[in-house]
Amino acid sequence: MSSSPAALSAVPGLDPVASARWASAIRLSSPWLHEEVGTRMLDRLQWFREMPKSWLDWEPIDGGLAAHRQLRERLPDAECLVQARHLPQALAATREAPRLGWNPLQWRRASAPRELSSDSKVQMVWANMALHREPSPEGLMRQWHRLVDTGGFLMFSCFGPDTLRELRAVYAAQGWPAPSHDFVDMHDLGDMLVHAGFAEPVMDMERIVLTYSGAEPLLAELRGLGRNLNAARWPNCRGRAWRRQLVRALEEGLPRDDQGRLSLTFEVVYGHAFKAAPKLAVAPNATVGVDDFRAMLKGSRR
Repeated sequence: MSSSPAALSAVPGLDPVASARWASAIRLSSPWLHEEVGTRMLDRLQWFREMPKSWLDWEPIDGGLAAHRQLRERLPDAECLVQARHLPQALAATREAPRLGWNPLQWRRASAPRELSSDSKVQMVWANMALHREPSPEGLMRQWHRLVDTGGFLMFSCFGPDTLRELRAVYAAQGWPAPSHDFVDMHDLGDMLVHAGFAEPVMDMERIVLTYSGAEPLLAELRGLGRNLNAARWPNCRGRAWRRQLVRALEEGLPRDDQGRLSLTFEVVYGHAFKAAPKLAVAPNATVGVDDFRAMLKGSRR
């Protein structure tokens, strides 16, 4: 994949209409794999010397409600905001029940996050497992950049190119269109972060291999994770005969582990980056605004 600005503006082969349709569906629970990735991303928070005093959870239901609660436990004094396409459902899902008892430590955290306002700025944007279904990931990164305060940072995760590689091989052997669009490589994501205005991007990845007792639970898992957003997918619905053929192809074509369980790989990409202070070229005797001067000083002390 090219790293030119034009190539980075959109994901080739990802159908934006199908992506918007999937995003518009109301979901009240989080996929367990997203929860697992959220927990692993939470471990990376220890890399930062200063914890954020405010943070935004981007689509918390998709990203993982259990991971959201763990992050609030980790940051009990930080102000929490939520941004979601279906905001009432997200606010309700992240609201905590009133706690009983006399432990003062339980009183410090607010009972619910608040809605993101038009002028809100936060010290951290947390975006778990949202970027891989975005038709214009660099455009979304630019939105996140506007929300992060100077000196703050972004943390995100998403699927990488090796995701579903075994499933892709089965589909190719059958002569079928690919079961998903191509996921963006982490190096291209790092380039997008820089183009979006972030500084010091750090990218890493891991491969998680899941095993299944058979094709049916595997397909159920995939339906919970999303839909096929490949623009070259089948143009119409498949019938029962094709589904039986699909199940048979998976049972026969997917690799198995030592216990005979079907194996499927998910590549997970993790990234974080900072919002640096603006670099202003100041001529002799020029006038600099107080806010800009403070931002420049703050950036020089990092």
